Amino acid sequence: MTWNDFLWFAIPAMVCWIIAGIIVYKRAKPVIIDGLMFFGILLFATFIIGLWVGQQRPPLKTIGETRLWYSFFLAIIGFLTYRHWKFKWLLTFTVLIACVFVCINILKPGIHSTTLMPALQSIWFVPHVTVYILSYAMLGAATIASVIQLIKLYKGKTDSVLYKFIDNIVSIGFGFLMLGLLMGAVWAKEAWGHYWSWDPKETWAFVTCGAYLVYLHMRLRNYRKKFTLWMLPVAFIFLMITWIGVNYLPASQGSVHIY
Repeated sequence: MTWNDFLWFAIPAMVCWIIAGIIVYKRAKPVIIDGLMFFGILLFATFIIGLWVGQQRPPLKTIGETRLWYSFFLAIIGFLTYRHWKFKWLLTFTVLIACVFVCINILKPGIHSTTLMPALQSIWFVPHVTVYILSYAMLGAATIASVIQLIKLYKGKTDSVLYKFIDNIVSIGFGFLMLGLLMGAVWAKEAWGHYWSWDPKETWAFVTCGAYLVYLHMRLRNYRKKFTLWMLPVAFIFLMITWIGVNYLPASQGSVHIY
């Protein structure tokens, strides 16, 4: 399977997710919503597995391939959190954002090589990247929830259940983020002989982790609610710079993370 087959899996998956995101407000039977989400996720998983086999390497090398995983994980996170917390808007927003990333991959698929540079031929390649993308999906869902909570706060309302959700998913997402950072350090030691070099991508990853750590600290200290919640959109901007934006910085041209 190649990227030429992506459209045949992406379009049906998006249709399933969008329908689920709409009918969740129409008092549709839960089994229908669950079935649509599951079928869309299954289609995406089938393509990822097929692409992995077809390219004879994990599809985790390029930005387009990481967008593929981000859409996949975001749909899963949105579905699972909806099942547990019953936030209808969260399901709708997550599938909408997942579809945006799918559309970007359809319109701008990029160049995909089947070969991997020697540094990427490591046992750390798959766990490092997938753990990072999984954390990005969780923290993306937390950002959406923080915006909803901020709107409620500015209206003079407080949703304690939503706070609990945000705290839980940020804590888990931050855990995965740190795990990805640590695995990356071990991988760097194996590939280049040192754990940390303050590479542009590493520097922004450090800034991103610090921002989420500040949020968790402020929540534990019961700091001002609005200011604390604003930390999540800011931290997510740092995360996007780490993931995508840093590739366009002049300082990153000699980075070991640009390949």
